[in-house]
Order: sequence, then structure tokens, then C-alpha cells
Amino acid sequence: MKAFIIERYGKKAVGRIGEMPTPDMGDDDVLVQIHAASVNPLDTKIKSGEFKLILPYRLPLVLGNDMAGTVVRVGARVRNFKPGDEVYARPDDDRIGTFAEFIAIKASSVALKPKNLSMVEAAAIPLVALTAWQILVETAKLKKGQKVFIQAGSGGVGTVAIQLAKHLGAFVATTTSTANVDWAKALGADVVIDYKKQDFAAELRDYDVVLNSLGNDELKKSMQILKPGGHLISISGPPTPTFAASRGLAWPLKQVLRLLSFSIRKQAKKSAKHYTFLFMRADGAHLSKITGLVELGVIRPIVDKVFPFADTHKGLAYVDSGRTKGKVVVQMI
Repeated sequence: MKAFIIERYGKKAVGRIGEMPTPDMGDDDVLVQIHAASVNPLDTKIKSGEFKLILPYRLPLVLGNDMAGTVVRVGARVRNFKPGDEVYARPDDDRIGTFAEFIAIKASSVALKPKNLSMVEAAAIPLVALTAWQILVETAKLKKGQKVFIQAGSGGVGTVAIQLAKHLGAFVATTTSTANVDWAKALGADVVIDYKKQDFAAELRDYDVVLNSLGNDELKKSMQILKPGGHLISISGPPTPTFAASRGLAWPLKQVLRLLSFSIRKQAKKSAKHYTFLFMRADGAHLSKITGLVELGVIRPIVDKVFPFADTHKGLAYVDSGRTKGKVVVQMI
């Protein structure tokens, strides 16, 4: 099959379209012909080598972390899917590779595609929607009337998290650039901070939850705007000892992560607040619930640009530029 492959790590590594074996299937897997796959910042970070200690992939590696497509074969123990089903998924992080013609995925990580979305639109949903769900619903247990600050509201996770938080009844603040302020308000944000003109730490107070997706400066400021008992949840780090234990990481790496997260964990404890690092996981049950919300019109995908499969490298470069508004999708079919 044709696939987009990287053969070495590095910021300047471009990758190429090449031939790879069609993935082997297990009894609990489905084999999916991929119609479209979206590009995530995670893909560019994997390509640059940022995650090689936590995610030790073997090279050459097929990139890609979510997709939409058609089931072509099911494993012997699979009962809830059949050939011809239109599905979407974020594969488990040890079995990525959606920039390809086919992928084998655990059936438990797959959900039926929302009926009201095209393949391109559906491909933009899984990773970012699962991230938003696992932060707001599963970890923060966000309740009606609570205040949540979602950084980078025009990004892939931000656009979905704003919509989900409003559905849950929360008061939502976010940040974006001057050009996207009105657009973020139209998504549902109650307060939009123009980060080019305003400092969110000077504008916001007494928030229950913060979704951090930016750097260390924003992380420290985010802790300041939380009320006592508030919860700062970061998808950009630093990872914690709890995360290291959940991944079964080696003792030396656990100590490295302990040191990296020491300052923010100390700050949280001192101010009677909570800090969690979240690395989202594949989950077909969560994705099925998200499907229901998409079909009700509660969540809609925001697709910025669509690239043909041959231009996957251009899609990665565009996401790496940090100028995306919603999601970037690579179309195979």
C-alpha cells in the first residue's frame, strides 16, 4: 500500500510517499480503507523526535493519528462492525499510521462515522474531540455554571472544546488572534481574549478549569487565574509522575518527568489547586458519544484546508506553522 513515511527524526525531516506492507490484522481488529486523515500538531512533534522517549516507534514510521474510512475486513472476534461500515477513529498510540491507504485498528477504538459528515469532515474529529471529552467530561467533570478557560480557541482542540464546554453549560473564555475574535465568539465563547493586545492573566479570575495547550509562561499564568480547588489540565506538558506510572515508563525517565513537573506541581499544591497532564487515548465508546453530539449539531468540525495525499508534507508544514484555524485534512480518496 502507499503510505507517508518518515525514515529519521528531525525538524527538517520531510518524509515521503512510499510503499509499505498492508498492516497485519488481529482477531480484535478491523482493517479500514482510509478516505481522509487529519493532521495534528502531534504528528509534527513525533516527526521532530519530541516524543521518541515516551513513544519509541520503530523507523521507518507511517505518520497519522486519526482518520475516516470504510471497513474492508473484520477480525474473528469482532461483532460490532462489518465490511462496508463507514467509520472513524483515533488509533491507539502504539499503532498509528493513518497517512496511508489502509490501517488495522482495534475495534474497541473505532466508532461509526456521523451520518451528517463527509469523510473529510469526519477525519477532522477523532483526536481533538476525544481530547476535549477526556479533559472536560472525564477529568474535569465540568458542571453547568462553572467557568472554563480554553487556550488557543481557534486551534483544533480549542474549536471542539469550546463547543463541548458550552453544551455542558459552562461559561467559556478563550484566546485567539485579532482576526479570529468574532469567529471565536460565534463558536460559543463568552469571553475572547485577543492575545496580541491583552494578557489573559490580567483579565480573568476565579476559573474552575483551565485547558492548557501552550508553553510554560501560559502554564504558570493559568494557575494564577484558577480559584482554590480549581483544576489546570495540560496537553502540552510537563508530564507528571502519575502519567509516567500509567505508561509504565522506565525509572530514569520517571525521575526526569518528576523534575520537569516539580515546579508546577509545587505551585498547585501551595495554592490548593490541582494539576494534571493529559495524553489522550483512543476510545471507541467515547467516540460513539461524540458521534451522537455531532449528529445533533452540538459539535461541528472546523476544516481549514484539505491537501491531496501526495501533498501530505505540505499539510504537516502548514500545521507546524501555527496558523491553522481548525483542522487540516489529507484526502486519500
